[in-house]
This record gives sequence, C-alpha cells and structure tokens, in this order.
Amino acid sequence: MALKINKTNAVRLLDKAKISYELVPYQVDEENLAATHVAEQLGEDIAQVFKTLVLRGDRSGLFVCVVPGDAEVDLKKAARASGNKSAELLHMKELLPATGYIRGGCSPIGMKKTLPTFIHTSCMDFDYIYISAGVRGLQVRMAPGDLVDFVGAVVTVLIQE
Repeated sequence: MALKINKTNAVRLLDKAKISYELVPYQVDEENLAATHVAEQLGEDIAQVFKTLVLRGDRSGLFVCVVPGDAEVDLKKAARASGNKSAELLHMKELLPATGYIRGGCSPIGMKKTLPTFIHTSCMDFDYIYISAGVRGLQVRMAPGDLVDFVGAVVTVLIQE
C-alpha cells in the first residue's frame, strides 16, 4: 500500500504552474528539526537540502532567505541583498501568522503573502535541490532554476564563504 501524501499549498501551486518536482517524505524528529537531520533521512548531501528562513529588515519589512541546510544566514549579507541596513531572524512565534508555515515546515512557495525571496548562489551548483513542501516530513526535490523563476528569487551570496 502506497503512502498517501496530502498535497500542500506549495505543491498545488507547483502543479498549477506545471513545474516538475518530486515529493520526498522523511521521518520527522520533533526534537531535531534541523536540516542536517532531514539530509540524513533523505540520504542526501546537506549542501543540496535548503532551509527557508524569514527575516525582518529595518526598511523593507519581511523577506525570505533560502540557504544550504548546514549554513547560517549572514545577516549583513541578507540585509544588503534586500536593500536594508540591518536584518534579524523573525521570532518563531511570528512565523505562522506571517507565512502560514511552522518551524521545520516553512517553504519559500505558497506563503500567505508574497515576500521578496533571496536564495544562496550555491543552489545553482546542483541539478536539483530540496526545499520544504510546507509541512514537516515532506520535501520537494526540484531544479533550482525552476524554484528561482517560480518565486522570483534573487540569487545572491547569503552566507559566509
């Protein structure tokens, strides 16, 4: 019997846009929501498993950064990329009301409001990357160029290299 995967809003939007992707379920560990755990579960290189972070800029308000799972976003680089002087990570309690997503299940696709999105340059080094499908336990495997085009992301340096 095949596992029934409920389509998330992010996945429905990809279907509607006729973008090729693959849904990949993984075992959730509520104690460990780190992208490194996701990569281990998928048996994939952590460099290809991207996490979605929501930040608040001092000028622009909310924006999204998509970075490799084992990297920390460089707040100065993120601020500069987004036209801000400074930026900080959104407080966890603000994530669901602002995006419609919870920690560990935040996708750059299908947020409540379309937010400016920036994705780290290394995504283009791969034929495919993983991003959250919008719930814990489900990843979307897709071509990085398709993601960039679909969300209108700016590809830029967002981490210390």
